Amino acid sequence: MRIMTIAAVLLVLIIALAILVWSITFHPKDLQHEIVHNNPEAPMLQRGQSIKVLSWNLQYMAGKNYEFWYDRADGSGPDTRPSRADIEATYAEVVRIIEEQKPDILLLQELHDGAVRTDHEDQLQRLISMLPEEFSNHTEAFYWQTDFVPIPQIMGAEGLKLAVISKYRIDSAIRHQLATIKTNIVYDAFNFKRAVQEVHIPVYGGEPLVLMNTHLDAFAQGSDTMQKQIAYIQQLLSDKTTAHESWLIAGDFNLLPPGQLSMLPEAAENYYQTASEMASIYQQFSVIPSIEQATGEEAQQWFTHFPNRSQITAPDRTIDYFVHTNKLSDMEGQVLHDNTWHISDHLPMVARFSVP
Repeated sequence: MRIMTIAAVLLVLIIALAILVWSITFHPKDLQHEIVHNNPEAPMLQRGQSIKVLSWNLQYMAGKNYEFWYDRADGSGPDTRPSRADIEATYAEVVRIIEEQKPDILLLQELHDGAVRTDHEDQLQRLISMLPEEFSNHTEAFYWQTDFVPIPQIMGAEGLKLAVISKYRIDSAIRHQLATIKTNIVYDAFNFKRAVQEVHIPVYGGEPLVLMNTHLDAFAQGSDTMQKQIAYIQQLLSDKTTAHESWLIAGDFNLLPPGQLSMLPEAAENYYQTASEMASIYQQFSVIPSIEQATGEEAQQWFTHFPNRSQITAPDRTIDYFVHTNKLSDMEGQVLHDNTWHISDHLPMVARFSVP
């Protein structure tokens, strides 16, 4: 009888723990519509209009004065959070770049919302409040959200999201759930839920412009997660091409262009496959930078990632991209190196093209 009682108590405790873990973690649908916030007076894009899109992983406004625990493969990085002073300085620098570049649409990755390590601030709303009023149309999609992360470096809430900010009206937004890293049921519940954020920008007298924003997994070595995430994106883009949509996807893919692995320091090679998963994207679609740009004599101009390691003194690899339909035939892209290295561990990218 006593054994049965102990077993029953353990079962109740296990069920209670499972309910608790489920209640404080993030469980998005495979596809879900997201809320769009528009200024009632926001203009519409016009056919043939020239526009500029800026894509940037903002590393939750932490700046470049840190080597966080996850920046080392063994998790031994000394820092757990940025100071408030560095966060404020980073906001100011992000706003400076946006005001200098004057983009029409921002595709942003790695913004915190409710995270203990950045004082529970909604970084998207804070950024919008600092930008000119025309940057008021926006939508967001979380890819990490939990009330409590039970690891010593955090021990509190986390929230990480993608965001689109536009000078022009946004009609709709959809979140696509990507494959996740599989370990065990408890760890997986607390882990990232990577996604593609898709928005439709209406075009006066034409078909909508479809923009997608993403931040793929890192630290997925030993699994097929990256292959699955790329396969999903490849099929998504193929379907949009077949439907004759005008589309562009940008963001932090956490993958190298084919041929760039040999250019990395030996210690960094273990983070990537010998044959890059990006190869299938390059084979089927137009990509900025091209393989020739990313591996040629001027490859440094296309490096987008500046790892938070004291021995690394400059950006040393390309992991951020623009991928686009051939309907955007006059597409031009650029990585912004001038006075940007100190703002994030990623450099901002801009693309210019005409609306079909």
